[in-house]
Amino acid sequence: MIMMHNMQRLIILLRHTLQPPFHGLNQRSTMLRLLLATLFLFSLFPGAAFAVKAPTVNASGYLLLDVESGQVLSENNADSRLEPASLTKIMTAHIVFTEIKAGRISLEDMVLISEKAWKMTGSKMFIEVNKQVSVEALLLGLIIQSGNDAAVALAEHVAGSEEAFAELMNKHAAQLGMHGTNFVNSSGMPDKNHYTTPHDIALVTESTIIEFPEYYKWYAEKEYTFNKITQPNRNRLLWRDESVDGVKTGHTQAAGFCLVSSAKRDGSRLIAVIMGTKSDSARIVESRKLLNWGFRFFETRKLFKLGEELKSVKIWKGETDTLSVGVSDDVVIRYPRDMKDQLKANLSLSTPLEAPLSKGQKIGTVDIMLDDNQLKSVPLIALQDVKEAGIFGWLVDSVLLWFEE
Repeated sequence: MIMMHNMQRLIILLRHTLQPPFHGLNQRSTMLRLLLATLFLFSLFPGAAFAVKAPTVNASGYLLLDVESGQVLSENNADSRLEPASLTKIMTAHIVFTEIKAGRISLEDMVLISEKAWKMTGSKMFIEVNKQVSVEALLLGLIIQSGNDAAVALAEHVAGSEEAFAELMNKHAAQLGMHGTNFVNSSGMPDKNHYTTPHDIALVTESTIIEFPEYYKWYAEKEYTFNKITQPNRNRLLWRDESVDGVKTGHTQAAGFCLVSSAKRDGSRLIAVIMGTKSDSARIVESRKLLNWGFRFFETRKLFKLGEELKSVKIWKGETDTLSVGVSDDVVIRYPRDMKDQLKANLSLSTPLEAPLSKGQKIGTVDIMLDDNQLKSVPLIALQDVKEAGIFGWLVDSVLLWFEE
């Protein structure tokens, strides 16, 4: 009702301000009244002037993710099943990186190229059948040249066959929380049962960047030469924006033109996933649009640190009467630049708190709010052990607690 009343007042004020003729008022007076009306609007809707609308993105599905906070800044159809084309190779490389880290294979391993790998159509690094190629060279051919032949060769080296590797891909996807994904091959060749979502692709990309920085750097390479054939990276954003350092293009007739890009500016990293645009130039334009918007209108802030006391709360039946509480990890938030003062943290406790409690035990949640929108919810934990009180203290608190309830 208050909102409606204020809106009615605003309409009356604006109508009076703008209605011609201006009854003898000069242009300066009219502009002053218009300015006052505008200021009145902002007073009725604090933050309305700063709520920056996300750009319109012409794609079947897209998502913009802030890596440090894990927040999705903008998305559309982010959980819709779409064909990934060569975006599939982000997962293929992720599994190879995982196997190297686990010590089951190495970059120096020599891979015997099968006829199946050699015969792959589409983008190729031009490996030759029955020749041996190192895992490192195949990875570079996969990442920079988008080689379908490299994808199959790596899949066969890791799992024995591409079919077995696809099963491994789906297990990794499940572990990463990619619940809208199903892989049937390592390259992204079209198949009705081969699909993913913008959200899922963002998850595996984020994992690659965080877990494997020593290999992620290859996604920034602009060209690679193998077998005396030099091919450029198909991610043309690497030439258009110096802050972009990855990650992967994809294209088939069914999937359209896709691009996952990542950029780092002023210590902040964003991932943009664009799927199903109409042309190579369109995926570049739409990706830049999302990235520029995310960096221009948002900033990152660390609200709370691991181990920092947020509050001291009452605890019953313990050797101490109070308990320090905090968060289980650093809490980082990305928010619109001009809405800093509207950030709030709401602590919700599981009450009443009773000893014994262990350090690190979850006792509630911290909800980070921007106006009425929840940006993030994180566990609230005990920052200390609290042992149970002796029998006398326990009895006294039991009685007091009974009256409290």
